[in-house]
Amino acid sequence: MFIKIVKNNKGRPNTSFVYLAESYREGDKVNSRIVRKLGLFDDDQIPYIKAAFMDPKPKLVYEE
Repeated sequence: MFIKIVKNNKGRPNTSFVYLAESYREGDKVNSRIVRKLGLFDDDQIPYIKAAFMDPKPKLVYEE
């Protein structure tokens, strides 16, 4: 499974649609299908959404 990001060209600027997708094989072709629509997000939120679905999870570093 992976996160699919599609820029929003018609609505609000600096936003993207986010989908949870999976890849599968039909014979010799590799296809993908959308499992869940996650919604419309601002572009500055996209890295956090990608990090939430990464495997292994990234380590968060906090500076004091």
